[in-house]
Amino acid sequence: MRKIGPFLIILAALMLSACQSTFGPDAIKRTHPGYNNAIANTLQQQMLLNLVRLKYREEPYFLKVSSITAAMSFSGDLGFGPSFDLAPGGNLIKPSFGIGYTDKPTVSYQPLQGEDFLKNVLSPISLPAILVLAQSGWHIERVFGLCIERINQLYNARTASGPTPKNEPLYRKFKEMLHLLHNLIAQRNIEMGPDKNNEGISILFKARNKTQLDQLNTLGKMLNFKISKNRLALVNLNTNFLAQKQNQLTIRTRSILSVMFYLAHNITVPKKHIDAGLVTITKTAQGDAFDWGNTPAGSSFKVLSSQERPKTAYLAIPYRNHWFYIEDNDLHSKTTFMLLNQLFDLQSGQTKFSGPTLTLPVR
Repeated sequence: MRKIGPFLIILAALMLSACQSTFGPDAIKRTHPGYNNAIANTLQQQMLLNLVRLKYREEPYFLKVSSITAAMSFSGDLGFGPSFDLAPGGNLIKPSFGIGYTDKPTVSYQPLQGEDFLKNVLSPISLPAILVLAQSGWHIERVFGLCIERINQLYNARTASGPTPKNEPLYRKFKEMLHLLHNLIAQRNIEMGPDKNNEGISILFKARNKTQLDQLNTLGKMLNFKISKNRLALVNLNTNFLAQKQNQLTIRTRSILSVMFYLAHNITVPKKHIDAGLVTITKTAQGDAFDWGNTPAGSSFKVLSSQERPKTAYLAIPYRNHWFYIEDNDLHSKTTFMLLNQLFDLQSGQTKFSGPTLTLPVR
């Protein structure tokens, strides 16, 4: 027993140390990054999978991680048993011990469906939200190119807001206007603020030299507003095309689902799927295959496909015996994909789920 005493003290210290390192702050440090990465990757894969489904005219489906419960337990045992070592000096009592640790996380999923889905995913994105994004560091050509379907008489691929159209959409004038608008904003020739009655938002166009005045006049002709003699133009924003007035920018925004459709058109599909008629190929007026990469959305987002799993992908999902992926060095597509996820969170973040909950134990 004299030999066992020091051993027991050391064993007890080790067990206490294990408990401290298993639970509390150290447990959070160890498990939190893993859960964070797993959920983020899962939601990104879900979004990419839904884009591919839309390309193939299949219904998108969304699951949201509603809760994660991690049950951790620690166990230890210490015992003594008889020893059959009859050699001289052998112990008559032999100690035994064991340490056990169990981590049982449970993940709950809830579907986005029904009235909430219609309200948050199919309703148009609010114009103030789009303007906030445009003024918070996002490139205006990217934000407007995705979220706005029409400004006055300029169309941003209106037929692209649903399943892939058969004929080439109208978009070139809109894309030209976006490029000019971006240059004027970069030159600080445009300011936005509330109108006189605080009922809407007014846009102030300023020209400090003849070159800027010419650019503003070009933009004005495209959007049907006039520059005053003092080189200023006060333009109000409106969303009702039936009540459009002079010097107004009447804007129609897309819904989240329409934005997803628009982006899905520039997904590269395998030739065998095209030959099998699984996807629609948009044609130009000359009868050639239309390149969606020329549109405002397609110029900033592209999804590739391959039969083998790509080694240089930022994000990849398997579908119909092929891999669909975004290249890791395609910064434009990654940025647009990030914006899409932020828009989706913005629209569906306040959703109250009423559907069934799927709870899965994770092993």
